[in-house]
Amino acid sequence: MEHITLLIGIVIVTALVFDFTNGFHDTANAMATTISTGALKPKVAVAMSAALNLVGAFLSVEVAKTISGGIIDETAGIRPEVIFAGLIGAIVWNLLTWLAGLPSSSSHALFGGLIGATIVSVGFDAVNADKVVMKVLIPAVAAPLVAGVAATLATRLTYRLAKGRDEKETAKGYRAGQIASAALVSLAHGTNDAQKTMGVITLALVAGGVVAPHSDPPMWVIVSAGLAIAAGTYLGGWRIIQTLGKGLTDIKPAQGFAAQTGAATVILASSHIGFALSTTQVCSGSIMGAGLGRKGGVVRWSTAGRMVMAWCLTLPAAGLVAGGAAFLADQGDWGVATVAVLGLAVSGGIWLVSRRKPVTHDDLDEVGERQPAEPAGVVTAALQAVAPPPAGTLPAPVSPVAVVTPEAGRAPAAAAS
Repeated sequence: MEHITLLIGIVIVTALVFDFTNGFHDTANAMATTISTGALKPKVAVAMSAALNLVGAFLSVEVAKTISGGIIDETAGIRPEVIFAGLIGAIVWNLLTWLAGLPSSSSHALFGGLIGATIVSVGFDAVNADKVVMKVLIPAVAAPLVAGVAATLATRLTYRLAKGRDEKETAKGYRAGQIASAALVSLAHGTNDAQKTMGVITLALVAGGVVAPHSDPPMWVIVSAGLAIAAGTYLGGWRIIQTLGKGLTDIKPAQGFAAQTGAATVILASSHIGFALSTTQVCSGSIMGAGLGRKGGVVRWSTAGRMVMAWCLTLPAAGLVAGGAAFLADQGDWGVATVAVLGLAVSGGIWLVSRRKPVTHDDLDEVGERQPAEPAGVVTAALQAVAPPPAGTLPAPVSPVAVVTPEAGRAPAAAAS
């Protein structure tokens, strides 16, 4: 019993470490566009987001139930070692994608880790495949698309309503709206992502016989998970904020307001029904949608492509790492100790590599200058062809035809009409 109690304690601490990495990995979801448009200073933005993530953790436990008794059958002989291995897989993938500055899904890293470890240790029967499809895979595909379409339509509507008004004046109002919508996204993030850690800890308590199956998370679990994700959020995942804030598209205040409002609506609705979706994918989809919704806006499809590739790899990659960790952990105490040492070594190595070229909040003011220009692709051009022009924009005059003179080195001259 003492061994089980110690192991459960290790699992709880590891789950809170994952929650912490989830916080700084996903700070960009709420605050990237708010920081990039200048609505809030970076440190103020992450402090506000951290506080609201903590509040959001207390608003619901539906997603926690999906984790603790949904995708994994908690009565199928799941042991704390399995959960520990799953968490190691999720943490390693979170840190790797953070190092690369890719806004991948912490949620899917957790799901992949738990599923991979469970399959290796217990078998496929312990995974509720129908729940995985209905509450993980379908939302993973649908949520960013729904959020992206909503943000595109909201952006076009926003510019249409502001038509004829001074852009600088309307920008002030939109920045204020961005602060409110960013607060809503942070609150929504707490209701969704903090609960995932609550569910994992509850699953460990059930596996160790501490609480009965199908129990709600105890209050101390809710408090500790909320504090861990808030602390991680306050540190700020500046690398990923850099990617979402300017690397994906250039966001104006009106677009930021539309993107964040759409994302918050999708996340809160999913939390209410217990869908454990990826807030990262929702917010990324909203930002791309907002980029497509503005006439003249450009989505950097190379960056978007790398993000989507990371999304597709997250579940299997975290599952493979967790599966290997579960195989070692099944060997006994020495196996669990080996997994812990390897997890610490890999995490420390990633941190040391990140120090070679650190990214801080001071770098965010220059991020736009460092982003290479990318021409609009076929998709962007086609969608923007029917978009209304931004408010106050006049049609561009027709340029005279340019004629290149035969003399080498001379500037082109305008043809006489």
